[in-house]
Amino acid sequence: MAYRHPATNRTLQLPGALVGFAFKRSKRRSIGFVVGAQGLVVSAPKWVPLAEVDAAVRSKGGWIVQKLGQSQERQAEQQASRVVWQNGAAFPYLGQPLTLVLEPALHRAHKGGLVIDHTLRLGLPLDAVPAHIRAAVHKWLLLQARARFTERLNHFAPQLGVQWKRLALSNAVTRWGSASSIGSIRLNWRLLHHRMDVIDYVVVHELSHLRFMDHSAQFWDTVASILPGYAPLRAELRSVVVPKWDEV
Repeated sequence: MAYRHPATNRTLQLPGALVGFAFKRSKRRSIGFVVGAQGLVVSAPKWVPLAEVDAAVRSKGGWIVQKLGQSQERQAEQQASRVVWQNGAAFPYLGQPLTLVLEPALHRAHKGGLVIDHTLRLGLPLDAVPAHIRAAVHKWLLLQARARFTERLNHFAPQLGVQWKRLALSNAVTRWGSASSIGSIRLNWRLLHHRMDVIDYVVVHELSHLRFMDHSAQFWDTVASILPGYAPLRAELRSVVVPKWDEV
């Protein structure tokens, strides 16, 4: 087994794997380790000898190899989840597969998309190019996201005793939501790939920030007051791989 960062400039044999990592000097006060999609990056102050850096990497060897393996598995899952935008393609919607059907004759009233029996029917020609299909699905998802998120915000806000003022849809890659002290809520439209219970967790999480703008014990108690079993939902949000979209 071997892992190699594209910018590898040091290589060490760690438990179970040969690891090539990108090493750089920094202004930080201690040795730092970051395992990302490309591999391991190690940074250290200028005064730390290389032998000490290598010793620190070896001391964390088991953890590093485990994280590299998990990262590689997640990338493989993301690649497998990539949608080929064509007639008959499928993607997760509210936790269930939704099959895409192109119907050139779809009535103008449903031009934006119509869901029937776990299929999303779009009024596009059968020879539509992938970019146009992807754009049409994205437009439909944005409409669904705003409607569903608004409904859930209105459902939970009174229970929490808060008022939200504005909803913005986010296209962030890693962040599912955010909230500001003035009542603005940002929610990632990609949440629609998840089950409604998971979406509800994110909605309650962000609304709870309107009471506590931190992740203190009081904040988590507030989340639990609405969703006592939020922990598995939080774990599901982190573990379930959703389709990797190209730029839209």
